[in-house]
Amino acid sequence: MFNWFKRPDKIEKRSAASGFTAEVIAAREAYVLGRRGISELTATAQSCVSLWEQGMTLAVVDGTGMLTGSTLALIGRSLALRGESVFVIDGERLTACSDWDLLTRNGRPTAYRVSIPEAGGGTSTTALAGEVLHVRIGCDPAAPYYGTAPLKRSSLTAAMLNAVESALGEVFELAPIGSQVVPMPEQPETDNAALGRSFRGQRGRVLLRESVQVSAAGGPAPAADWRPADLTPDLQRAMTKETLDAGRDAICGAFGVLPGLFYSATTGPMVREAQRHLAQWTLQPIAALIAEEASEKLGGHVDIDVMGPTQAFDAGGSARAFATLIQGLAMAKEAGVDAQAALAMLDWSTKKEAAR
Repeated sequence: MFNWFKRPDKIEKRSAASGFTAEVIAAREAYVLGRRGISELTATAQSCVSLWEQGMTLAVVDGTGMLTGSTLALIGRSLALRGESVFVIDGERLTACSDWDLLTRNGRPTAYRVSIPEAGGGTSTTALAGEVLHVRIGCDPAAPYYGTAPLKRSSLTAAMLNAVESALGEVFELAPIGSQVVPMPEQPETDNAALGRSFRGQRGRVLLRESVQVSAAGGPAPAADWRPADLTPDLQRAMTKETLDAGRDAICGAFGVLPGLFYSATTGPMVREAQRHLAQWTLQPIAALIAEEASEKLGGHVDIDVMGPTQAFDAGGSARAFATLIQGLAMAKEAGVDAQAALAMLDWSTKKEAAR
């Protein structure tokens, strides 16, 4: 009778599936993000995130083989949604981390506790700062070791866009669009119910009828009561289209995408200019940050080019500039001018000897 405290021989086994704790945390995260109005699930934000992701996928990397296209795609998407990306250096490859915590000294990370996603639930491990590739954008001077996403830096605009889209969704779901108030004479309740069931296209189980025999004042109703009254809400007066367009344009600007790229009347030159703007002022500086972090942690100089693979340059202007440059070099040769020094004066040469 005293053997009740002994451990049983049979070990209970349970199926982990995708991990109950991970599923609960993911559901909670989706709920919190939705209530905060971050608008990460809007088409505008996802379009900009896709541009970041695909642009980084096309980048050409020199100096290492660990930054593959899939890794750069994960980095681009993580930076767009979270503002930072963490990978553990595992031999000759990089392992993505779903969550992390860090310790700092003098404002610089020294150690990490990271969570690595797995099919049956994530695993946790610790690593020194030299073993972790940590890329950050939008850092605050008060916390330079944390990055901030573009949507977080423009939370007011994102919240407005989410509120407008949610309101429009509720209007199209609940409002009696296309419904009308149909007047009808006084009839028994059974006849009214039969006539009401004969209506087609009703929304929200709303049936509005009024009598044309007696008005509220007690007199006969005018003949104008026979005309139906429309119940469709007037969204034009609420300026929903203008507000929605302004919110979308602001979100595009936060991601470094020219709003004209998504206009229905966009022309080819505008598309090319939007591509150049995105690659030159957003993706290439981010690539420089990734290359700097990779050069420090991977033990060699790493260079990442986004402008060339994405063709984010003016081909016609480059051809004209090249022709002008050839003509200038020929004239410099005829005049006996040092062409290399002239190019260095125009900042077209990276050699320090030529600038001296």
